[in-house]
Amino acid sequence: MRVVAITGASAGIGRATALRLARDGTSLAICARRGDRLDALAAEIVAAGGKALPVIADVTNEAEMQMLVNRAIDRFSRLDVMICNAGFGIAGTIDEIPASDMRRLLDVNYLGTYHAARAAMPHFRRQGHGHVIIISSIVGKRGVPFMGPYSATKFAQVGLAECLRSELAGSAIHVSIVFPISTPTEFHDVMARESGARIQVTGPRQSVDQVAEAIVRTIAHPIPEMYPYWKSRGLVWLNAIAPAFCDRVVKKFGRQRVETAP
Repeated sequence: MRVVAITGASAGIGRATALRLARDGTSLAICARRGDRLDALAAEIVAAGGKALPVIADVTNEAEMQMLVNRAIDRFSRLDVMICNAGFGIAGTIDEIPASDMRRLLDVNYLGTYHAARAAMPHFRRQGHGHVIIISSIVGKRGVPFMGPYSATKFAQVGLAECLRSELAGSAIHVSIVFPISTPTEFHDVMARESGARIQVTGPRQSVDQVAEAIVRTIAHPIPEMYPYWKSRGLVWLNAIAPAFCDRVVKKFGRQRVETAP
C-alpha cells in the first residue's frame, strides 16, 4: 500500500483526505502543530483500517519538514506521496492587510508548500518515483475581491508546481495541483479571526469529502490539475478569453466583506 504524508492534517481537507485514504489501508504520516488533534486523528485512521504516524511539525520550518519525511521513511520504509495542504487565509484589500500579515501568508501557504515538497524530492529522485500534490484554490487561477494577498500565495504555489512539473516531465515523479472552490471548514473561522471581518461567499460550494475523493483519484491517476468542482474550470477559461468581463463577474458573484468580527 502507498505511504502518504499530509501537512495541515489536523482539520479540514487534510483530515478528510487522511480518513478517506485510511479506508484503503494507506500508511499515513500526518503533520500539524496541534498534537492533541493529531493523536485523535491517528486513532481514527487506525480504526478505519490505515496506519498512522502523527508528527508535530510546522511547515514554515525547513528542518521540521525534513524531519517529517525522515520519520515517514524510518517508519514505513518509503514515501510515495507528499500532500502539501497546510494553509490559512486573511481577507481584505491590499491596503488594509499589513505587510506583516502578508509575510505570514507567504511563510505558511507558499514557503510551507516549498519546504514540504523540497524535503520529499531527494527521496523521490532516489527511488525513481513519487507524487507531489499541492492543495491550492480556485483563487490560485483567478483572483476574487478581498482575497488578494491569499490569492497571491496560491498563484505562487501554482508557479512552483508548473516549473517542477516541467522539470520532471517524462519521469515517474508526478506533480499535481488541486483547485477546490469554497469548502466549509474551520478555514473561514480562522480567516474571520485573522482578518477582523467575515467574508460572505456566494455561489457553489463543495464538501471536504468531495475534495478528499478528488485527491484520492489524483493519487490513483496522476494528472497535472484537478478541479473537484469541475464547473470551476469554466472560470479559468472565461478569464483567459475575456479577463475584463471576468472582473465584473467575480465582483458581482465573488466574496464580499459583510461584517466586522468582534
